[in-house]
Amino acid sequence: MTVPNPRIPFRLEGDEAPLPPFRGKRVIVNVAVNVEYWPFDQPMPRAILPPPHGIRAVPDVPNFTWVEYGLRVGMKRLLDLCAGLGIRASNLSNAQICTHYPRLAEAMLKADWDFVGHGLYQKALATVEEDEAWVRDSLSIMRGFSGQPVRAWLGPGLSEKADTPEVLKRHGIEYLHDWLLDDEPVWMTTAAGPMVSLPYTVELNDVPVYVVANHDSAALADRIRDSLAFYARTGFDRTRVMTIALHPHVIGVAHRMESFAAVMADLARHEEVAFATSSEIGAWFAGIRPAPG
Repeated sequence: MTVPNPRIPFRLEGDEAPLPPFRGKRVIVNVAVNVEYWPFDQPMPRAILPPPHGIRAVPDVPNFTWVEYGLRVGMKRLLDLCAGLGIRASNLSNAQICTHYPRLAEAMLKADWDFVGHGLYQKALATVEEDEAWVRDSLSIMRGFSGQPVRAWLGPGLSEKADTPEVLKRHGIEYLHDWLLDDEPVWMTTAAGPMVSLPYTVELNDVPVYVVANHDSAALADRIRDSLAFYARTGFDRTRVMTIALHPHVIGVAHRMESFAAVMADLARHEEVAFATSSEIGAWFAGIRPAPG
C-alpha cells in the first residue's frame, strides 16, 4: 500500500499527550529571520517588480536592491526590536552572508542569534546538481564564522531532493524546518537516523502575506493576535510552537514595522509566551520525547 507521508506517520492533534510547558509557558514563539544573499550577477529568485516590457535582465537592479534594502535597513530594525524586547532570534541565513556581508553577520553574532543553515546563497536546493557539497560548504562557512554547532536547517524556498534529510543528517543537522505539518516538533525518519521536524510556517510568514497576497501593512500582526486568541479560547490546552517567519526586505519597511513591533511587544508581555530559537526548541523536544525505536 502507498504510504502518504514516507517520513512522518499521520496523527490527529490530540492523539498524543500534550508536551509539557516550555519554561512554564504553553506558546513557544520562534522569531525566524530569513537573511538571504541573492547574487547580483544571477536572475533574482523572487521579484517585487515585474520586468519592464516582459524582459528579465541581469543585473536586475530594482529587485536586487529591494532585497539589499532589507540587509542594510530592515535588519537594523529587527536587531533593535529583538534587543529591546530581550528576544534571541533564529538567523536562518545563507552562508555567504558571512562572507559577503560580514558586518551584518557580526551584528547577528554579537546579538547571540541562533545560526541556522539556509543554503550557500538563495537558490532552491532541488536545482543544485552537487547538493551534498553545497550543504557541506554552507555549513562549514557558517560554523567557522559563528563558532556555533549549527544543528538546524531550513532549505531555501523549503526546497528538497528525495534524499535531502539524509544528506543533512550526515552533515550534523538534527532539526529540520522544511516539513510544515504540525504546531509541535515531531520525529521524522531518515536512512541516516531519526531527525526532529521543527514547525515552520507559510501562514505567519511575511512573503506569502505581503508579497504574494498583497495584504495591508498590519495583516501579519493581525494573524499573530488571532492565533494567540484561538489558543486562549482552547485554554492553552497544548504546548505549541508559533513560528513567525520574517524577511528583512519585507517586514523591515517602516509601514509594516509599526504594527509588527506592537504585536511583538504584546507577545513579550503575555503570560503564556516564551521565546526560543530553532536549536533550543529542537534540543528541548529531543530531551523530553526521545526518538521512537
